[in-house]
Amino acid sequence: MSDELVIAELQGRVGVLRLNRPDKLNALSPAMLAAIAGGMERLVAADKVRALVLTGNERVFAAGADIEVLAKASAQTIRELNTRQYWQRFQAVPCPVIAAVSGIAYGGGCELALQCDLIVASETARFAQPEIKLGIMPGGGGSQRLLAALGPYKAMELILTGEPITARQAYEWNLVNQVVPVERTLEAALELAAVIAERPPLAVAAARAALRVGLYGTLEAGLDAERGAFVGLFDSADQKEGMAAFLEKRTPEFRGK
Repeated sequence: MSDELVIAELQGRVGVLRLNRPDKLNALSPAMLAAIAGGMERLVAADKVRALVLTGNERVFAAGADIEVLAKASAQTIRELNTRQYWQRFQAVPCPVIAAVSGIAYGGGCELALQCDLIVASETARFAQPEIKLGIMPGGGGSQRLLAALGPYKAMELILTGEPITARQAYEWNLVNQVVPVERTLEAALELAAVIAERPPLAVAAARAALRVGLYGTLEAGLDAERGAFVGLFDSADQKEGMAAFLEKRTPEFRGK
């Protein structure tokens, strides 16, 4: 599956979506955002897909919003563009998403990586929210997701200065999961996705949902979500299979039921 802005393919139980607007450094125009959302939805529509990997190229993951589109926009224009709908569609993707980031992930590109559940970064990756330098601020979730990931002081530093950080800094700040050589970026993300894809999908979905509640809600709401999901999984065939396989010392066969 492909169109001019994204290239989508299946690799076993993992869907791969590659941003494909190199002449504009994968800038996130409304059309690009729509193509990403549609590509993700088409991939997860395949029953066997249990994880997604989102990537760009070695030089750039995504360079942020398309400033040519935004430069003359008014507040009303931005409301009418309603690009939030695409971010909401990203958030609604039902399986884990791993960002494989090489090169620059600035502005909306950083926000796109932050939308993902895990981030594998190349040694050349750079992350920034430079909107402040243009007289605006993050508008695709960057302020809230950086706050959740980094805490108030580091989030303030990134957003109020607009300056980039390296992949190694991002790792030290707990913003990314791994830092790997450039040529290993996609491979490492696929390896991580393949491990997750082998796990029981109902339990993965339940754990992911509980983590999200805890991340953006209160501790009590997170604990309630975790407990409800935990109890509910005891009615799944995968739970019976997983525990039976453990006791019988064999590899489980999870079916997502």
